[in-house]
Amino acid sequence: MLSFFKDYKIFAIVFAVISIIIVSIIYNTLNVYQPLPIYQPTMVSPELVDSTLHYQKKYHKIADFNLINQNGKTITQNDYKGKIYVADFFFTSCQTICPIMTTHMADIQKEILNDNDVMLLSHSVTPEIDTIAQLKKYAIEKGVNDKKWNLVTGDKKQIYELARKSYLAVKDNGDGGPFDMIHTENFMLIDKKRQIRGFYDGTNPEDIERLLDDIKILKQEKL
Repeated sequence: MLSFFKDYKIFAIVFAVISIIIVSIIYNTLNVYQPLPIYQPTMVSPELVDSTLHYQKKYHKIADFNLINQNGKTITQNDYKGKIYVADFFFTSCQTICPIMTTHMADIQKEILNDNDVMLLSHSVTPEIDTIAQLKKYAIEKGVNDKKWNLVTGDKKQIYELARKSYLAVKDNGDGGPFDMIHTENFMLIDKKRQIRGFYDGTNPEDIERLLDDIKILKQEKL
């Protein structure tokens, strides 16, 4: 009798181990690829979205743009055509969240430095202050690689509309002034079709790791 129970116990253990292995194989097979969401204005906090888009549920894409980078070069959507990129909004004189965000963007730059599919794009929310010369100085201080990362300035109205109508990323400051905005800590992951695929806290190291993982997932998409 004791021998029977001993044999049964061994069988149960072996059966349990085999079952776990089989379940793991099936799980991994079915979960090799989990696509990232495609964010629409209705999926984002209304305070970050222009009121004209509050009810838009599909077809959202980043609009065309024409801005100037730290080298005085005109940067348009064509410079990011066929690229995955990470975007954010900042200003060079910011002493609160911007230094942390810029450090984390520089960390991302290190990870994607040799990846021709991925770039970075940072928009100044104070373009009247962030001149080309100021952006260049900031770029040098922060270790910006010109081939991977553009810091852009330009027409404030265009940047405001990009922030709230395209990237769904900044708050209106509410004082009634034209195109005044309060930038957030958001990083946005944009795919090759100019769609938003993720939002991340640019001050949070864990979110930066999640962003890097999501870039790998996005690279698996056949666009």
